[in-house]
Amino acid sequence: MSKKREQKWGWWFLLPLYPYQQRATVRQEVVEDTIWTFEQPHGLLYAVVPIRMTVVKLKQGGLLVYCPIAPTPECVKLMRELEARYGEVKYIIHSTSSGLEHKIFVAPFARRFPQAQIWCAPSQWSFPLNLPLSWLGFPPQRTYILPEDWRETPFSDEFKYAMVNIDLSKGSFAEVALLHKSTETLLVTDAVIKIPPSPPAILELNPFPLLFHARETALDKLEDTPENRLKGWQRICLFALYFRPSMVDTAPLKQLLKEAFNAPNRSRENYFGAYPFRWQSGWKQSFDAIASLEKPFVAPILETLILPQNPSAAINWANNIASWQFKQIIPAHFSAPIQATPLEFRQAFSFLDIESNRPEKLYPSGNQQIFSRDSTFIKQLEATLIKLNIAKPPKLKRVQGEDNSSLFS
Repeated sequence: MSKKREQKWGWWFLLPLYPYQQRATVRQEVVEDTIWTFEQPHGLLYAVVPIRMTVVKLKQGGLLVYCPIAPTPECVKLMRELEARYGEVKYIIHSTSSGLEHKIFVAPFARRFPQAQIWCAPSQWSFPLNLPLSWLGFPPQRTYILPEDWRETPFSDEFKYAMVNIDLSKGSFAEVALLHKSTETLLVTDAVIKIPPSPPAILELNPFPLLFHARETALDKLEDTPENRLKGWQRICLFALYFRPSMVDTAPLKQLLKEAFNAPNRSRENYFGAYPFRWQSGWKQSFDAIASLEKPFVAPILETLILPQNPSAAINWANNIASWQFKQIIPAHFSAPIQATPLEFRQAFSFLDIESNRPEKLYPSGNQQIFSRDSTFIKQLEATLIKLNIAKPPKLKRVQGEDNSSLFS
């Protein structure tokens, strides 16, 4: 089978995001003979970051899959190699209720592994119609909702989990943090991230998105150099985190059309020469403010829009997780694994604490001014969603979590 056919994702039109019908997969071993990550590129308008699935070997034989990705022939082939050595996929964990970019892959992935049970985060919903999971392709005979008590699951001898569930008016944000006890590895979906200083391996396979965003105008050539790949990655991170970073403007329509007509690359892949972005000279300060962090942090969209909807629930969830023993975190995006302690995980949520006005607790790296400036669009989006009655006003009062002080003594 050709590489193109191996990487084909036939259901791309259900969520038409880059790279559409061609999705490469990279498998990496994180813990020898025990934990593997599978990554694919994923994004919008070439703002592409890794989307990650984690596979864990079970002691009694078989595999557990956390946060499935697109089951392309290449991805399934890599999974079959693990199954041949360690046994069939027994459990698939759908770890979120609101992340469409994760939910869209669960049912197709589960159908490629018909012996596996599917365990889902609670409060599942869909938009614009709130349909049952069976209508979204989840096999009803083997799909279950995760109970509040992790001890009630068939994999509780090796894993424990904690769930957060935040009402967002039209739906909910729910996430399941899963701990593999023997390797002291915490699996999360969107809760915390860490920005890699250089482009991830999965994006190096096809560097076009990196080169696309490395340009200053449409008249620049798409030169493939290490410097351009790095610059493109840094700008992609800002788009992915802030949607519309403060240090980027757009060209006027007349200038945009003129440059597109004279662009050296007017291919369809290059949007026929259209490149509207104009980066201001200080843009790299915004990237450095987040990339310099050595600890995990909460993404701006969660910090601004989601978690303030119920800060008590978010803090108590973080406190629960921080009481566990783990030494590394594998999220579904950006860097993995992240070497981090339970205390460092809890500190990522300190912006919700009563005493979060202390300088050492400012988000994301002590430079609150840069974060506030770059989060302007997210705050505007929040105001619009509240006005349209799609979201609720946040609960502004910061809280002290239950037994907060005892966790870090």
